[in-house]
Amino acid sequence: MRKIGIPEIEDIATGAALLGAGGGGDPYVGKLVAIGAIRDCGPVTLLDPDEVPDDALVVPIAMMGAPTVLAEKAIGGREYQQLYDMVSRFFGKKIYAFMPIEAGGVNSMLPIAAAARLGLPLVDVDGMGRAFPELQMVTFTIGGISATPMALTDEKGNSVIFETITNKWTEELARAVTMSCGGSVSVSLYPMSGAQMKQYGVRGIVTRSQQLGAAIRTVKSAENPEGHFLEFTEGYKLFKGKIADVLRETRDGFNFGRVLLEGIGECKGRSAAVEFQNENLTAEVDGKIVATVPDLICLVDTETFSPVTTDALKYGKRVLVVGLKCFEMWRCPAGIELVGPRYFGVDTDYIPLEERCKEVCQHV
Repeated sequence: MRKIGIPEIEDIATGAALLGAGGGGDPYVGKLVAIGAIRDCGPVTLLDPDEVPDDALVVPIAMMGAPTVLAEKAIGGREYQQLYDMVSRFFGKKIYAFMPIEAGGVNSMLPIAAAARLGLPLVDVDGMGRAFPELQMVTFTIGGISATPMALTDEKGNSVIFETITNKWTEELARAVTMSCGGSVSVSLYPMSGAQMKQYGVRGIVTRSQQLGAAIRTVKSAENPEGHFLEFTEGYKLFKGKIADVLRETRDGFNFGRVLLEGIGECKGRSAAVEFQNENLTAEVDGKIVATVPDLICLVDTETFSPVTTDALKYGKRVLVVGLKCFEMWRCPAGIELVGPRYFGVDTDYIPLEERCKEVCQHV
């Protein structure tokens, strides 16, 4: 058990944006929401999963929709209480604690803001260890845990509770309502017991985000910043280049696109491309795939090593493309079926990042 205050939020937002693999929304927007809540209501208690009773009701809080929309539409302020009331009424018991559903700029921050506003603790666990674009893409689905009852509300006060036959149906129906509500909403889903959370959750995600953020903040003081960055992230260097073009569209509540890179430095004369659907899905170098989901493909600024989200990609920016290994559960057959490259229409089998990189990547 420890406290999360404003200094911790700065690092958590940066580290979670890296683990967001390009998605999860603008960390700046989420950070402002969380800082405002802690400034008004005080620090949040962060619990280790083992500190939560097995029979406690634990609820993830998140935003759903296109991150680019949220950056303009923002949050009304009443959503957390609305979600709390809807879920508590449904179960006839109070929520014990909130948790993030994923790592990402916005969805790492909103649960902190909700916990501060409602005076609840936050659990150091999530359901991805990164960010994914669809709500059934969590370790809890592998564990057979239902996404519903799922509560959804928008900034105007419209709200609904879903009960669906599969988690994929939850995604389909909630996505349709999200679009009707303007492209982004606040949600609470995968309500679970403390025992379920301990069995299937990705532990230590908030702490890891904070550690990564703190390391990024101080990386420029290292003798070899790039080497130091790859060392503390346990990352694989995939490419270094300048953004030559960004093809982007918002469709069906997602940000789809492809970023094209021209090599710089030791990669001069080579080219690369990264495909994304909210999060980065594949990375190619000279036409050869070097990384795919569920492993993390992250773009960071070549000077500051700050994460660059898909909605912040722009012509001329110089970035380092880095691969990080995913949470081990994603590499089992059920995980690959749920979030592997073929699910996203990529015509390749999943090959672990470290195997793809034996010949083409530099690992420090």
